[in-house]
Amino acid sequence: MKIKLTLLSAAFALTALGCSQTATSPMSQPAAHKQTAKPNIIVILADDLGSGDVSFYHQKFSGKKPVVETPTIDSIANQGVWFTNGHSATALCAPTRYAVLSGNNNYRSYAPWGVWNTFRPNAIKSQDMTLARAVKRGGYTTGFVGKWHLGGDYLLKDSDKIYRGTDYKEQEKIDLTKMVGGGPNDLGFDYSYMLPTGIQGPIYLTYENQQWQPLTDDSKITYLDKTSAIEPKIVSDKGPGMGDSHWDTRKMGDVISQKAVDFINQRTSNEPFFLYYASPMVHIPHMPPKTFDGEQIAGATPSEHLDMVKELDLQIKRLVTALKARGEYQNTLILITSDNGGLMKRASIQAGHKTSGIYRGSKNLPYEGGHRTPYIASWPNGISGGVISDEAVVVQDLLATIAAAAGVPLDEKAAPDSNNLLPLLTQSGDFFSRERMFLQGGSKTQAIYVKGDWKLIMQSNYQLDEFEPIALFNLKDNIRELEAQNLVDTEAQRAKKMRDEYLKIRQSKIPTAPKYLN
Repeated sequence: MKIKLTLLSAAFALTALGCSQTATSPMSQPAAHKQTAKPNIIVILADDLGSGDVSFYHQKFSGKKPVVETPTIDSIANQGVWFTNGHSATALCAPTRYAVLSGNNNYRSYAPWGVWNTFRPNAIKSQDMTLARAVKRGGYTTGFVGKWHLGGDYLLKDSDKIYRGTDYKEQEKIDLTKMVGGGPNDLGFDYSYMLPTGIQGPIYLTYENQQWQPLTDDSKITYLDKTSAIEPKIVSDKGPGMGDSHWDTRKMGDVISQKAVDFINQRTSNEPFFLYYASPMVHIPHMPPKTFDGEQIAGATPSEHLDMVKELDLQIKRLVTALKARGEYQNTLILITSDNGGLMKRASIQAGHKTSGIYRGSKNLPYEGGHRTPYIASWPNGISGGVISDEAVVVQDLLATIAAAAGVPLDEKAAPDSNNLLPLLTQSGDFFSRERMFLQGGSKTQAIYVKGDWKLIMQSNYQLDEFEPIALFNLKDNIRELEAQNLVDTEAQRAKKMRDEYLKIRQSKIPTAPKYLN
């Protein structure tokens, strides 16, 4: 275990942000607080949030004043553990959401690449373990609120046939009033309030327990394009499609965060709860509301992009406020991360904002900025605060971690790729360090294999019959992945050995959690 309590100097932090085993001193964490009861658990998955989008990162590592402040996220990080070496499964949205919910590496999915539309089959099967199914075994009430983006089943009108097709055509033939399969309630959640593709659409509808939930009393399901939507920008990026006639992207953060608070408050028993809150912020379209809980949002920062970062922080503040009002904050395990790296937006960059911090790249790219993200764990009753850790952790690890917190044992069949972080967080029990990470780039189908300090990027294809090494970096010496230090040619034998090892593990489908593989 490699944890450091003291605040890092800016120069030293650049080393700690890498994979070096000597970047932090041996464990000096004081004994964790005594655990008295199973904690409530909240997993918060932000959308397109880079490490540098969180002001905590700049306060501790960059030495620069942040362009936008995120006081709620900062407070949670200060009360818990910030992982400098935390990663999304991919540099793109939907495949990472599969990995979060199932705990599996992406290559176990029938569709490991790309973005899934609303009507594709969910890659998570009825027999697969999920976040919700795991904790329900421990007596938890489970809820999902936010962006789904895992596909699902809708019937054609007046038919028992499931529609499989595009987001853009024939939607008027589909019964969009209910989702009949592949949704949150089918995968272990007792309650759900779902945006099928977040705020980017199409489709532009909300579902409560997989039934269409009209946004107003006179809402209708209609075709939304630039001429019929409340605001043309709503459909300007991902395109037109069916939606609620009253859909207003500026209001969706308020809607979903209030639904999350309602889930926390409406419990009638003393049983612990699990909430998976998948905010669609800060994905485009960037349409900040004028205010949120009395604070200015639109125009509060140098860009609409950073306005949405501010709103995301206030959404999380609502959850924290609700927990504190109920006296449950101290005994709630909160895990915060992102589905991929951040966004390079001109106005943000011109203001001096670096969404990826020191890392190369951003969303959709195979470099560290595409998949190294904020990764925070806080549990005041169980975790000592103010901790910076350089342990390698991935979103797949959320499943085994929350199962352990719920007192639920999982075997290699249930969680083959998920590493239990709870012993590391609480300093109790055996923790297995992760030496290998199986990651992906974005839409250009790059596969990534990290082993120790070495990172191999391979160009693949949708047919999965090509895995050509295109980059090899020693992250200990080259955390910025400077192309001048791309060693794929000079270390050709190492690149080939890593490629062969990656393919052997991938094709064998053996478990990759450290206790099984390392």
